[in-house]
Amino acid sequence: MTKTSYFDDKMNYSGDYKGNYSNNYSGDYRDNYSSDYSATGYARLEKSLIDIVKEQQAKLGYRKEIVRLYYPLSTLRHFFECAGDDNKIAAGMISEQQMLEILAPNNMPKQLTDTIGEIKITAKNERFCIEIPPEGSEYVHENTADNEFISELIALVGTHGCTMEQITELFYKYSDDIEKKDMQNGEFDCYIRFLNEPDDTYYYCFHDEGCHIIYHRFLRRIMRTLDFNGYVSFFWCVTGI
Repeated sequence: MTKTSYFDDKMNYSGDYKGNYSNNYSGDYRDNYSSDYSATGYARLEKSLIDIVKEQQAKLGYRKEIVRLYYPLSTLRHFFECAGDDNKIAAGMISEQQMLEILAPNNMPKQLTDTIGEIKITAKNERFCIEIPPEGSEYVHENTADNEFISELIALVGTHGCTMEQITELFYKYSDDIEKKDMQNGEFDCYIRFLNEPDDTYYYCFHDEGCHIIYHRFLRRIMRTLDFNGYVSFFWCVTGI
């Protein structure tokens, strides 16, 4: 089963847009990076894609199939604009068409395509569809360790009568160093996060809907800087696959 794109009239901008951009952009974006791939926006994007696919597989099980994930431009901007001075692609705000060029096939680093595969990018109204090929789903299933915490969290929130006390206890099972705070944004009741887990820097946001508790997780830096309503639509798209 694959998720159908929300875009009825998709346009693929993977062609050659060089020359249409400001002088802040070079012809080959890969040349703008230092040798440390892990510090690049591409590496940030790769980790996000793998984390989401792993979460999906924990929820729905593994199938070798296409996966389509949806990102707002603001999130993709964050990946590349926060990559550090040595790894920034551009100065200033990245436009939709510039982001499409950044993510064009000829600009994708080999480190990314060797793991998640030859991804396809389409965009409309600053909402990006990233299509991961079946080989990418297979790579995540066969080459990344199971996330036991996510598996337990998914099972717990799917249990009738689950409480926030039980959820908090689950976090403490994996770390004594967590942060839990109430939220007053109209979307979620509270968030919990691990404070010293470099492989899990997400904010886990929870809402009690009466009959069950739902959660969505958000990147730490983005949660602090972006419009929260944009987050919600993004993660509904991603986790609803």
